Amino acid sequence: MKIENKIMSCYTRKQIENAVIAKGYKYFSTGDLNLNIIGIRNSETAGKVTNAFDDCISLSYKLNNEWKFHCFKCTTDPGTHWVENLLNPKGVAILKPGQYRSSHKIDLHQGKYEALRQQKPLEVYRDGNKDGIYDCLEEDVEKGIFGINIHRATAKEHGKSTRIDKWSAGCQVISSSDDFAVFMKICRQARDVWSNNFTYTLIESEDCI
Repeated sequence: MKIENKIMSCYTRKQIENAVIAKGYKYFSTGDLNLNIIGIRNSETAGKVTNAFDDCISLSYKLNNEWKFHCFKCTTDPGTHWVENLLNPKGVAILKPGQYRSSHKIDLHQGKYEALRQQKPLEVYRDGNKDGIYDCLEEDVEKGIFGINIHRATAKEHGKSTRIDKWSAGCQVISSSDDFAVFMKICRQARDVWSNNFTYTLIESEDCI
């Protein structure tokens, strides 16, 4: 079984909820469209730079007191291009797992199209040795505004990217344009009910076992 298929098919909403709560994070369950946006990084790659969309972003919320759940194939890691061609001399940015409250808002990604744009500081690991492994060391953690947005890869209608390449230098990137359209539609609905503030939580797939 391919790793990417395992992540997309094997974790239920309840498994993800249990993993989030076990980490001591908040799981939103009050009111309609109170979104839980949760990235799940693939633990089975052992930190190898795969350049593949082998993670997922899950979206769960209540509507009319019933749970709704979506899971979108994505990457939570930077692609090979930016691992090898550093934008920052300290190293490429790898988002550190954690819960980042009100970290994002609906705004333009690179001034081009609406996405979830970082608005509060996040923590990233900096890896600059270009060895094909994501080195996530506590001594290399940096906190700040780095443009770690949640956006799409290809803009093609019904398109789906299979290789990360330049799509992510640390952003959380959904591979399918159709999936991203669904994701943003729900985020806009949630903004109208709550506010233009979205919490992003990143966990590891091993947390769901």
